[in-house]
Amino acid sequence: MKMSSQKGYEEYGVCDKGLNERFVLRSIRPEEAEQAAEIEQICFPPNEACSVPMMMARVAAVPDLFLVAVDRVTGKLAGFLNGIATDEPVFRDEFFTDAGLHDPDGSNVMLLGLDVLPRYRGQGLAREIVSEYLRRERARGRKKVTLTCLDSKVRMYTKMGFADKGISGSVWGGEQWHEMDYILNK
Repeated sequence: MKMSSQKGYEEYGVCDKGLNERFVLRSIRPEEAEQAAEIEQICFPPNEACSVPMMMARVAAVPDLFLVAVDRVTGKLAGFLNGIATDEPVFRDEFFTDAGLHDPDGSNVMLLGLDVLPRYRGQGLAREIVSEYLRRERARGRKKVTLTCLDSKVRMYTKMGFADKGISGSVWGGEQWHEMDYILNK
């Protein structure tokens, strides 16, 4: 059962009732840092994945900018989205490696990773996580959310409302990335 984002959120906490019945979307808890690190290693190739120590540091420093999807049956993370806040307007690689760059009052969010375990893919969970994340950051008064993605993911993020700004200055993992923005508040 699909419905408008606002109506779905008001009634169910997420836009898709079926997903709401299967998952809880909420901020990460400190004891889930290791699960997040394991999921990152599964979802990204070694040259792109956040290291385990860095993921632990991110969870400790910026838990409110993690949004996790918890499987209601297993109680385990099915996926998550994480970022850091800043007043900087463009993405840079140091955001991946230095959680200290997080500014709680920053007007922009730089997304660092969208991870969904393979068994949960193709069900709309990534879209639901992103939708809730954007809603939450808009309510916090943030202005913009920026991400980088490989060429193969541009279409997916465009469908979610992000605008492709072209090739990013980021060379994280030795890859060429597109930088994409979503304007939350002007």
